[in-house]
Amino acid sequence: MRIMRGSLARSLGALTLLALLSPPSIAAARGRRAPPPVFSFDSVVAIAQQLASSQYTLPPERVPAWLGRLDAEQYRRIEFDPRANVWGRAPGAFRLTPLLVGFNFRTAVNLSVIDRDRMRTVAATPSMFRFPGVPPPIRPDRALPLSGFRVQAHLSSRRRWDDFLQFQGASYFRAIARGEVFGLSARGLAIDTAEPAGEEFPAFTRFWIEQPRPRARSIVIYALLESRSATGAYRFVVTPGLVTTMDVEVTLFPRRTIRAYGIAPLTSMFLFDASDRGLRDDYRAAVADSDGLEITTNVGEHVWRPLANPAKLQISSFTTEAPRGFGLVQRARQLCDYEDLRAHYELRPSAWVEPERGFGQGAVELIEIPSARATNDNIVAFFQPREPLRRGHAAHFEYRLSWLADPPLPKGFGEVVATRSGASADGKRRFFAIDFAGAGDRIAGLHVAVSASTGTVSDVRLVPNPAIRGFRASFEFAPRRRELSELRLQVTRAGRPVAETWLYRWTAR
Repeated sequence: MRIMRGSLARSLGALTLLALLSPPSIAAARGRRAPPPVFSFDSVVAIAQQLASSQYTLPPERVPAWLGRLDAEQYRRIEFDPRANVWGRAPGAFRLTPLLVGFNFRTAVNLSVIDRDRMRTVAATPSMFRFPGVPPPIRPDRALPLSGFRVQAHLSSRRRWDDFLQFQGASYFRAIARGEVFGLSARGLAIDTAEPAGEEFPAFTRFWIEQPRPRARSIVIYALLESRSATGAYRFVVTPGLVTTMDVEVTLFPRRTIRAYGIAPLTSMFLFDASDRGLRDDYRAAVADSDGLEITTNVGEHVWRPLANPAKLQISSFTTEAPRGFGLVQRARQLCDYEDLRAHYELRPSAWVEPERGFGQGAVELIEIPSARATNDNIVAFFQPREPLRRGHAAHFEYRLSWLADPPLPKGFGEVVATRSGASADGKRRFFAIDFAGAGDRIAGLHVAVSASTGTVSDVRLVPNPAIRGFRASFEFAPRRRELSELRLQVTRAGRPVAETWLYRWTAR
């Protein structure tokens, strides 16, 4: 059966009807296995596969004029009335908040909830929301289109409902763990990022959310992804806590052969820090949602690459095999690292990807885009498989995405906690100082190796840093009229690393 875009709702209804034709009692009486659940990941896979064989139609914008005129602050102030609980009166550990279209979120999505043997569409009306200072000029029972949703849980206190998860806009979603505030985002799929022809942004067009049981620790979300080049079925099992985890399962159906694509893409913001302030006149010490890319390679090497806000777009590739893990990380965790009492960058989460099935050979790619504003997400990281997505061939991937303060390193292993750079005393070279914590401050027997792809390195030193119970490695770098150099520093004892490998791309400005 060919499922066209306009037939999606009827097809879902047919899936529900088929599941309900043979209730468990009848199936058991006839000696057959109980029927499958009313909805499952296989249901989304079937829809995505059928849609991939049909022509893609750009979703129309469905934004009431009065919602489309709202600015960012007016849109942010719209609140969902908790008395209009989507789950009804059923007790549970999660609350679901629909998000209206408006401001920059102009494409509507379909949202359904699944409760054991039945599925229903979430319909939103003005009576379900509070509009401070912006009274809606329509009847209170008039249907309003949705752009996504948030999920709440008792993250910090049993008396308080905290937003910890949000899906909204294209295929973007974000989450936090206990004690954090929202920062970087993840996406379902990246296509042609930083390619000359321009990036394609696939979008989640439909969501199905299982109503959690009263004592459930996790919430299960299904999503349908669509774009000009591919369709996809997604399943997220999300567990909030001190570390919020997402077990992600993805099946993609390319409409064309796609060579430039990213699995488990992460998107963040980096404006400046102590490694490179440029000419910025700013009272803050740093402005960033994430300050580094962390990778644990397939052979167990731990790599730290500070982020940059370059003068020209930069693309960097790391490893040739799927790593054990990679992520965009926020290391600086003190208010004094930023001095921003409103943004609280020190509380932004890190996001860590642990590949499981389907990743194979490929590279972790980091894309750094020049930016002059903190409102621009200018950092992208993802895994780019070596094999392209081929038209007519499904591709399946599984990974765990964790939202946390800092991905764990082996006990007693040093991590980079600061990278600083400035002019040398005579102004002819660049001076670099890299602080390591976690491996102690005893430097006897340690060896520092520094290399540069171009230019020369001199005056390499290693000294204790009692303030952080660690040590500082420093060196001077002379570019020798070169525009770019890849710097690498490693600290070892008896030939074995005692801390992360530090990588840095220096560029002339």
